[in-house]
Amino acid sequence: MNSPIAATRTYYEDKFRAHGPVPNGVDWGHARAQALRFEQLCKLLPQSRARASPPSLNDLGCGYGALLDHLGAAGEPVDYLGIDLVPDMVDAARQRHGAQGAFAVGSRCPRVADYAVASGLFNVRGQVPEAAWQEFILSVLDDLNTHSQLGFAFNALTRYSDPDRMRPDLYYADPLWLFDWCKRKYARNVALLHDYDLYDFTIIVRKDAAFSGPAD
Repeated sequence: MNSPIAATRTYYEDKFRAHGPVPNGVDWGHARAQALRFEQLCKLLPQSRARASPPSLNDLGCGYGALLDHLGAAGEPVDYLGIDLVPDMVDAARQRHGAQGAFAVGSRCPRVADYAVASGLFNVRGQVPEAAWQEFILSVLDDLNTHSQLGFAFNALTRYSDPDRMRPDLYYADPLWLFDWCKRKYARNVALLHDYDLYDFTIIVRKDAAFSGPAD
């Protein structure tokens, strides 16, 4: 049985080899849906006028760096680090963006930043058992939490998808369970966004330095 990380790497290597640095190459159907998901994740970030300096951002599962393109088009400067499992994606991101951002191969965030995001990272379960996939998700959330000072955000396919549109190789998460997990473990201020007309949801965790989590 493949581990979640090995299965994810193999899947996206094949996708990127087939399509290259475009939305289909990271398994998004089209650019409009990709941009809409980015809009939800970027609600984590403070508005430019409220910033004394550009915030630092870890983008876990960055692909070819499309989120950095989105931020640049919106005029939102960030100290950006993209991390991805697939070396070819990281190479493409470096070629596309030059000195605009930094990129690294890996499965975890290598630095502590102001914020962290993960987009599409939890969707393709393949043949990995559901319990193992859920453990993988929670381990990634712990990593996003550990390596962000002010907050983090992520998305996932929703269990409220139309049954006839659901695929057996994809993972459809329970948004209420993940909201509860984040609320109890990470922060008081947690938002569940499930109103943007796609078959997924976004959770935003805004950290409170005084929050210590539930009692053991």
